[in-house]
Amino acid sequence: MTTTVPPGVRSLGSAPTAGQASAGPRLAGRPAVTAKRGRLMAVASGKGGVGKTFFSITLTHALARRGQKALLFDGDLGLANIDIQLGLMPQYDLGSVVAGKLSLNQAAMQYEPGGFDVIAGRSGSGSLANIPLSRLQIMGEDLALLAGRYDHIVLDLGAGVEKSVRQLAKAADTILVVTSDEPTSLTDAYAFIKITAMERPQTDIRIVVNASNSTREGERTYQTLFKACQGFLKISPPLAGIIRRDARVRECIRNQTPILIRSPSSEAAMDVEAIAERLLAP
Repeated sequence: MTTTVPPGVRSLGSAPTAGQASAGPRLAGRPAVTAKRGRLMAVASGKGGVGKTFFSITLTHALARRGQKALLFDGDLGLANIDIQLGLMPQYDLGSVVAGKLSLNQAAMQYEPGGFDVIAGRSGSGSLANIPLSRLQIMGEDLALLAGRYDHIVLDLGAGVEKSVRQLAKAADTILVVTSDEPTSLTDAYAFIKITAMERPQTDIRIVVNASNSTREGERTYQTLFKACQGFLKISPPLAGIIRRDARVRECIRNQTPILIRSPSSEAAMDVEAIAERLLAP
């Protein structure tokens, strides 16, 4: 039995919804990133439960609101849940691509309320967790080709440092590592950065501090991770941004609605908007 595409979601060939620009606060004193067409950004975390998928969805949405043609790719092969957080019932998902039934392009659908495209993972199934690395390499190459159709692709990786996660991350131009102030989150984020820097020394790695009680506390969390990277790895990953703790994030996830639709003026929403603005800054 096949599922149907819900209202507000169309196949990739449909006309896109025009994005609406929304200004947000900027984080001063950090280097900006120059955008280029087809840029692929991976969102990673050493530890699960730090808000990586929420950030991936909201960042993609924020880019679309700035007129960017954006695609959100659910690369969490073990615990895919982007479709759940968006309230989608996709007719096609990544499982069909791996099975050779569809191309990545054919598996994409438009999430019309947000004005961006989505390639869903296979939620509720661990069948994609054991994909051979050779197949993942091909998928990464296909993603790079698909990037030619977009201004930005946001790749939501699985948590951890497993080979499958690192293989998909190789397709990315930039890796945004999400962490919180919890010691285990910082330790695991450092482990991901360390392995990535060893395997790909020139990788553009940036840090996102999520669920921070304040901007000042977020800066302290960042400095803890930054000093460890500088002291032991001899690298200096910049701060992409700080997302303040906001009860409306959980509320939006429970209601399966993006925060930029349900609570666009909330602190967390504005913080992600500011990160998107910085990523687009010349």
